[in-house]
Amino acid sequence: MTSPVKTSSPVRKICWSLALALILGASPVVFAPVPPAQATTAPAHSTPDPAQPPARTEADPEARPAADNGAVAVMYQRFGESGFPATNITLAQFEAHIAELQSGNYNVLPLTEVVRALREGRTLPDRSVVLTIDDAYASVFREAWPRLRAANLPFTLFVSSDAVDRNYPDFMTWDQLRELSKQPIVTIGLHGSKHGHMIEADSASNLARIKEAGRRLQEELGAAATIFAYPYGEYGTELVEVAREAGFEAAVGQQSGAIGRTEDLFTLPRFPLSETYGGLDRFRLTVNSLPLPVTDVTPGDLLLSEETNPPAYGFTVTAEVQSLNGLQCYTGNHEVVVEQLGLDRVEVRIDSALKPGRRRINCTLPGPDRRWRWLGKQFYIPRS
Repeated sequence: MTSPVKTSSPVRKICWSLALALILGASPVVFAPVPPAQATTAPAHSTPDPAQPPARTEADPEARPAADNGAVAVMYQRFGESGFPATNITLAQFEAHIAELQSGNYNVLPLTEVVRALREGRTLPDRSVVLTIDDAYASVFREAWPRLRAANLPFTLFVSSDAVDRNYPDFMTWDQLRELSKQPIVTIGLHGSKHGHMIEADSASNLARIKEAGRRLQEELGAAATIFAYPYGEYGTELVEVAREAGFEAAVGQQSGAIGRTEDLFTLPRFPLSETYGGLDRFRLTVNSLPLPVTDVTPGDLLLSEETNPPAYGFTVTAEVQSLNGLQCYTGNHEVVVEQLGLDRVEVRIDSALKPGRRRINCTLPGPDRRWRWLGKQFYIPRS
């Protein structure tokens, strides 16, 4: 695998950071002058510079050895439908992904198994990968299913019941979903009834829509869905509480990042894949990523208002991460300033208000074994 961390040379590492920014499709970060450690991307285990904050060590009593133990979830939607490049993966790309996952370096697990392991505090195999598919388009049954079945790779399919009920021609049918639901490598999850912007609706309406969609899945497939996928990956504090109240075991978004031990089970990240972001190099980068374990994330609500836009985004990196040298944050078309406060607090400031809709901030940090730690957040700004 080609890795973005190949040398301790500051110049070459800055080049790799810029390359990562291009892969993310975002503007590179502008570092604040304090602390000096943010000005370069020195190796995490280099000789300490007296001008830099001291690196934390494994002797720290709060260190937890399972910090890197987690999984990477990826999300697909359409397969071989070139007319929809933003949500489509080409068949050549998909087959290359399958071949990579079969190379022996990965452990492809059902999402339900990863959720149970996180809930029970059990260790997951290294390089655990989860495959998910949203919306139940017809090309899932026609193109993805035969290939996944032949490779014996488990996956979770999130279904919006209304599109299936209305027999839309580009969606799967209930008969096809029944066939998939009987397969041991397939898990059916819920994506709501209508694929709308639930984040803009009130809690009562959202709960009613989720319960109705769940009832339809139960009627047609004979089993209740245990995991929910937020439409468009959009969620705020209220919608997360609705998902909990509806009785799910977990819920997933569409913010990039590896699933770690500090994640709320109702805000699990996934890497969305498409023609633009589905090349093999990026896929390898994605499925080899590690969690960036954080706590005390602000703001608490990702649904922004005029008063909270741009967000005062910040987080505390847990003690397992020995150094923040090389931390980079990105967002599209905005200048970003990152400040490290003390050993572990990171504050990210954006130069102007984010435009309406979904807006993501991604932060990456070089990790062990030439892998990247990855943390993403997706904010939502209502259209006035």
